[in-house]
Amino acid sequence: MKADTLPLYEKVADEIAGMIASGTFRAGERLPSLREVRARRQVSMTTVQESFRLLEDRGLIEARPQSGFFVRARSPAPPAVSCPCPEPQPVVTDALMWRYLRYVATSAGETSFACATPAAELFPARSLNSLLAQVMRRQSGLLADYGRSDGLPELCRQIARRTLDWGHALSADDVLITNGCIEALNLCLQAVTQPGDVVAIESPCYFGVLQLLESRGLKGLEIPTDPVTGMSLDALDVATRSGEVKAVIVVGNFSNPLGALMPEEHKRRLVSMLEERHIPLIEDDVYGDFYFGRERPVPAKAFDRSGNVLYCTSFTKQALPGLRVGWVAGGRHHAQLQMQKFSLSYCTPPLMQAVTAEFLAAGGFDRHMRQLRRTLCRQVRETLAVVQDAFPEGTRLAEPQGGFLLWLELPEGADSRALFDAALAEGIGFTPGPLFSPGDGFSRCLRLSCGHPLTARREKALRRLGELARRQLGGLEGG
Repeated sequence: MKADTLPLYEKVADEIAGMIASGTFRAGERLPSLREVRARRQVSMTTVQESFRLLEDRGLIEARPQSGFFVRARSPAPPAVSCPCPEPQPVVTDALMWRYLRYVATSAGETSFACATPAAELFPARSLNSLLAQVMRRQSGLLADYGRSDGLPELCRQIARRTLDWGHALSADDVLITNGCIEALNLCLQAVTQPGDVVAIESPCYFGVLQLLESRGLKGLEIPTDPVTGMSLDALDVATRSGEVKAVIVVGNFSNPLGALMPEEHKRRLVSMLEERHIPLIEDDVYGDFYFGRERPVPAKAFDRSGNVLYCTSFTKQALPGLRVGWVAGGRHHAQLQMQKFSLSYCTPPLMQAVTAEFLAAGGFDRHMRQLRRTLCRQVRETLAVVQDAFPEGTRLAEPQGGFLLWLELPEGADSRALFDAALAEGIGFTPGPLFSPGDGFSRCLRLSCGHPLTARREKALRRLGELARRQLGGLEGG
């Protein structure tokens, strides 16, 4: 069709598409509002709306709730599916981990992309301080009370109410309050394994889980994992036939570090497979609330009919890091978890639990999460656009559908250990890929946290990191 015979909305769409192609509007940038385009072009609002719908259909722009329309970054090529060692391996923390942990403990700010946590200013500190004062006035005896080992009844009730959305609601008696998600995972491993046992894990796997395996004398069996859809169930099927695997740990919703989202049908198959083989599934769902779509993805626990899934999560990354409140629903292992919680830490501070319960009951948590999701979605996409522009050609990364982490696979010849040292020398931090494997894998990979707003200084640091990566590959001479 000739240009002069195109419908007016297509002409407007083509003009904007041309400006995107020429770089007038760059990836991640906000487009003029519908009203602005209408005024400039002197066309109807219906025409403008149809133009923007067409641009969305072409994959050139995206709508962000309460923010407007933005130029989409070109779809990146995702990293390859991992191909780990097929044999179980003992987990041994090496010097890189300790250097990384020292960096995280002593360094922070706008040039760090290391910590998997949102920026402090994104947490509802004012609301929580007010709630804390109210709880102290009404329940001043909480400071003199150890509390119940299994958790504050009102908090357990509020948590149970939230599981209605799964279509497989828990009762308050199914919930055990813990000191964050790490304690929940530790209790689960203690309940279902013995030293020397083999635990199947994702590849790559969050290094906090690897440290738990090491502390308990367990071996990790890495299962090939897709950066988009998560753990390969075909590979897990083969790995669990012999009976050697005693437990499986999975982060089905926006895994750390990949950001993968396991499809619902995969979760159903996973639960069924392990139930048939009597292999406990430990599910870490700490990132499940960080979805970018319209609905929260259900956890694998939603398909559990036999109590074989031990479900772990917390409120720390979402809104309450200082309160350290998490929880576990252990299914048929629940009574054992209760006994272990009693002997390990006895209880989670009741004052912290009471504040969390109030925050949930008053709707403050949900209001906060709606805003936080919008903010993190924007930060992820802005960071992704800079990475695509600044990092070496051939860098692969998956565009996550939730969470706030990016997993990068650099081209052949890259070494994220050496890049880590070079970046630290300039005050820039990230998480090297080898930390996410008990073996020697992921030497070309790194994790970036998008938890902080992409300020000008932060963008400059990210672009410098990309420059250091290009220089390592021989793409640049000098600094």
